[in-house]
Amino acid sequence: MGTLVSRVQGLCGRRHLTKASILIIGPHGSGKTTILYRLKLNENVKPVPTLTYNVETLDMFEDLLLHVWDVSLGAKGLPLIRHFMEGHQGFFFVVDSKDTETFIEAREDLRYHCTYSDTDDLPFIVLANKQDLDGACRPSELLHHRRLDEIPGIPARRWDVCGCSGITGEGLHEALEKLCNMIKETEEMRRR
Repeated sequence: MGTLVSRVQGLCGRRHLTKASILIIGPHGSGKTTILYRLKLNENVKPVPTLTYNVETLDMFEDLLLHVWDVSLGAKGLPLIRHFMEGHQGFFFVVDSKDTETFIEAREDLRYHCTYSDTDDLPFIVLANKQDLDGACRPSELLHHRRLDEIPGIPARRWDVCGCSGITGEGLHEALEKLCNMIKETEEMRRR
């Protein structure tokens, strides 16, 4: 039976898929659902505010099948996100780079996620979303002005800040590929 599966995969040009689960988290209104469906459908979908979570499977890479969880539990549900983080291999933390008033709240949310003990080696990317809007804070500005690299627990992790637009799709595939590479490197380190 395994030989048949290998032959079918070979005929289809596919290798054995490795599975990974990632989260998309961040403050309300930052564009998490828009990003998820831009990645899934490659089109702009007008989302309805997420009350709990959405889950989609992305089969964009030859060697990695992704289960992507868009989680939005609100401020009161923040402590519950740690339960979603268990069993995942990485996460995107989405920030509305145009709404500078939410940066302090976003920094505190990120600090909470990074100090949770069971996820101290989880790689992540801060997505500075809405780069298509005039006046949006650039990723380097977000990094330096909000002192993200000074958050406890961050320097020991694999992480980065990337600009993107959930509306146009700009920067999303590059950020996803970067996160997938971080996940693969982290998994290799765990096996050693």
